Amino acid sequence: MATNILGISAFYHDSAACLVTDGEIVAAAQEERFSRKKHDYSFPGQAIDFCLDHAKITGDQLDLVVFYDKPLLKFERILETYLAYAPSGFASFLKAIPLWIKQKIWMKDLISRQLNYDGKIIFPEHHESHAASAFFPSPFPEAAFLTVDGVGEWTTSSYGIGRGNKVEIQADIQFPHSLGLLYSAFTYYTGFKVNSGEYKVMGLAPYGEPKYKDLILQELLDLKDDGSFIMNMKYFNYCAGLTMTNSKFHDLFGGPPRRPESALTQREMDLARSVQEVTEEVILRMARHIRRETGMNNLCLAGGVALNCVANGKLLRSGIFDNLWIQPAAGDAGGALGAALYGWYQYNNNKREVTGDDDAQFGSYLGPEFAEHDLRAFLDSNEIPYQLVGNGDLPARVADLIAEEKVIGWFQGRMEFGPRALGGRSIIGDARSPKMQETMNLKIKFRESFRPFAPSVLAERVSDYFQIDRSSPYMLLVAEVNEDRQKKLTDEQTRLFGLEKLNTVRSDLPAITHVDYSARVQTVHAKSNPLYHAMISAFEKKVGYGVVINTSFNVRGEPIVCTPEDAYRCFMRTEMDYLVLGPYLLDKTEQKPSTDDTDWRSEFELD
Repeated sequence: MATNILGISAFYHDSAACLVTDGEIVAAAQEERFSRKKHDYSFPGQAIDFCLDHAKITGDQLDLVVFYDKPLLKFERILETYLAYAPSGFASFLKAIPLWIKQKIWMKDLISRQLNYDGKIIFPEHHESHAASAFFPSPFPEAAFLTVDGVGEWTTSSYGIGRGNKVEIQADIQFPHSLGLLYSAFTYYTGFKVNSGEYKVMGLAPYGEPKYKDLILQELLDLKDDGSFIMNMKYFNYCAGLTMTNSKFHDLFGGPPRRPESALTQREMDLARSVQEVTEEVILRMARHIRRETGMNNLCLAGGVALNCVANGKLLRSGIFDNLWIQPAAGDAGGALGAALYGWYQYNNNKREVTGDDDAQFGSYLGPEFAEHDLRAFLDSNEIPYQLVGNGDLPARVADLIAEEKVIGWFQGRMEFGPRALGGRSIIGDARSPKMQETMNLKIKFRESFRPFAPSVLAERVSDYFQIDRSSPYMLLVAEVNEDRQKKLTDEQTRLFGLEKLNTVRSDLPAITHVDYSARVQTVHAKSNPLYHAMISAFEKKVGYGVVINTSFNVRGEPIVCTPEDAYRCFMRTEMDYLVLGPYLLDKTEQKPSTDDTDWRSEFELD
C-alpha cells in the first residue's frame, strides 16, 4: 500500500501544501493561488484539498503529516525578543501575541481538526525543511547545502551536508542577524513591500551605483571572511517595532524611507545596487567557506534569499562549486515540500534513488491542471467565443501571433509550484521587439516600467544567446546576453543616468535584456514541457530565434492565475491580444466587452 505524506507551511507568508507518495512529489501548491490573496499566510486548506483530491485520498488516509517548523520554538524566540527590548515594542507585542495564543501554538490540534486526521504529526526545524527542499529533489547523491532567509525559529542561515537520505546542519547564524532581513530592511526603506518587493530591489539595482556599499559594511554589518556576520541592531526596528528601520538608519542614509508609489530617485537605485552587492559578497564568502569545510563539489540552495537570481548567477560563475541546484520554491512555500520529503527520507528512513541528470521536481509543474472537456465546458457555459486549434497546430499558430507582436496569455497543463511562471501559466511575447517591455509592463502587468522580463529559451540553444553553459529550468540564474548580440551604445547613451537608461536598445533581444546586459534565463525542455518547447521551436523555425518573453500570468498585486476563470478574467481586464486555454484560442477582438469595470491600476497602486 502506498505511503502518503503531507507537508504544510503556514502562518508567516506563502502558505502551501505538498503531497509525497512513496517518495514522489505528486502535488504541491501555494494557498494564494486558490484564495486569490497574494502571499496568503493562512492555513492552506484549499491547497491541501487540491493535493488530496489530486491523489484521490482523504485526510484520514494520510500516513504522516509534517509541519515545516517548530511553532513552540518560534514562539519562544518571539517572547524572548520582546522581553529583551521591553518596554519598547509593546504595540507590536499586542498585535502578534493574540494570534499565537489562539491558534499558532496549537498546531497539532488545528491540523488534526482540519484534516480529520488522528495520526502522527512531526515538526522539523524551519531550516531543516529548507535544507530538505534543497537537497532531496536535487540530482546529486551528495552535496553541500546553504539555506538563507529572514528567520525561521532562531536560525537565519545554515549550511551542512546532504548525503543519501539525510541532511545534517553543521553551522548556522541566528536571529536577529539575518541577511534576508537586511535585504528586507532596504526593501522597506526604498518604498517597497517587505516579503514581496525584494525582487523589485534586485531589478532596480542595475540602474544605480554601489555608493552605499562601504557604509553598509562599515556601519550595519560586521562581515567575516567565512561569510558569518553580526548586524548593528541600533539601526533596525524589526525586533520590537512595526517597521524594519528606525531614525538612526534614516539619518545614516540621508532621509526617511521613500513613500510607496512616489517617484523613484537615483538614491533608491544606488541603495538597491549597494545592498545587492553586499548580499552577493556575503553569499560568495559563505560559499567559499562551505566548500572548504565540506569538500563537496555540488551546492544546493533554498530559503528566500536563494530566489536572488543575480547572486545565484554570480555564484555559478565564480566556480566555487562545480554545480548548483536551487529549489524553485525556495521561500516558505517550498518549506512544505521540504517537510514532506524530510518525512519520507529522514524520519521514515527510506532509501533515496538519484536519477542522474534529472532532478525529482518535474519542472515544478505540480499544481492543478484542467482537462480539455473542462475548459470547453467553461467556455461554452459562459458563451465565450473561441477557436478550437488543437495541440498539433497550436505551436505554429501561436508562433505566428508572437511574430506579429501580439501578447498572449498561455494557460497549459499543470500550474507551477513556486513564484515563477515556467510555461504553464505565462504571458508570452516577442523578445525581439523594442517596445514589448514597455507594452507588457504598462498595458498588461500594470507595474513599474523598470521591471525586466525574462526569456524562455530552448534548452539546446541557450548558449547561442546567453553566457551560460547549462540548463536553468527554474528561472533562478541570471546570465549576460552574448557579446555578439549586444548593441554598442553611443557616447550619449553611455552618459544616461537611472531610468533614462530604460529605453535604450542593448541587444537583438531588447525586450529581455536588462540595462546591465543581463537576463533571468529559463531553459525550456522538451521532456518536461513538450508543448511549450514545440511552440518556441515553431517560433524559431519561423523567425530564426528560439527565444520568447515569459512573464507570469497575473497583474500586479494578484497571484498567478490558477483556473480558466482566473485566466479569462485577467485576459479581459488587460490589453492582452489572445488567450490560449489548452487547445482553444481566444481572440480579444471577438470577446464581449467585460462588465467588470474595475481599474486594476488603482486597485493595486499600493502593492
